[in-house]
Amino acid sequence: MSGDYYTGQLLVATPALTDSNFARGVVLVLDHDHDGALGVLVNRPSELPVTSVLAQWNDLVCPPDVLFHGGPVATDSALALAEVPADGEAEPLGWRRLHGHLGLVDLDTPPELLAGGVRSMRMFAGYAGWSPGQLETEVKEGGWYVVDAEPGDAFTTDPEGLWRRVLRRQPDELALVATFPEDPSLN
Repeated sequence: MSGDYYTGQLLVATPALTDSNFARGVVLVLDHDHDGALGVLVNRPSELPVTSVLAQWNDLVCPPDVLFHGGPVATDSALALAEVPADGEAEPLGWRRLHGHLGLVDLDTPPELLAGGVRSMRMFAGYAGWSPGQLETEVKEGGWYVVDAEPGDAFTTDPEGLWRRVLRRQPDELALVATFPEDPSLN
C-alpha cells in the first residue's frame, strides 16, 4: 500500500471530475497514509485579502496575497503552508515539516519568529480530505492524475493557469489533456 501514498505530489483533476469543488483543481497532497489523505487546492485564490482576516501574516505571504480556497472541509479555519530555504539552516520555530522543504505554520506563533526563516507562504481557508482508501479509489476511477510537484507549484503567482501548466509539462498523451475545453459541448 505504501506505493500508493501521494504525500508531496499533485492531484490534477481529470476532465471527468466535474464536482464544483475540484473541477480543474490542482491539489497538493500534504499528508497521505493508511488513515486517509489531506491536501489543499493550490489554484483557487479568493478575492479576500489576507490583511482582512490574518493581517499580522500579510508581510510573509507571497503574491497574490489573498486567502486561497483550500478545499471544502473546515472552510471556517485557516491553514498556512510555507517553504523554507534549501540551505540547511535550522527549521524556524512554529513551522512543521511535511515533505521536502514544505511545511505547515502554527498560526499561533508570532509572525516575527518566522520572518527570514520562510521563503514562501500561502494561506488557505479549508482543506481537502479523504477517508482511508477514498483517494486511492478516486484515482483508480479516473478522477485524478497523480503527478510530481515542481518547486514553485504551491506558490505560483498565476494560480488560475496552474492546471494547464502542470498538464502541459507531463509526458505523452497527458500533455494533450491541457487543451481539453472547459465545456466540450461548445467544441
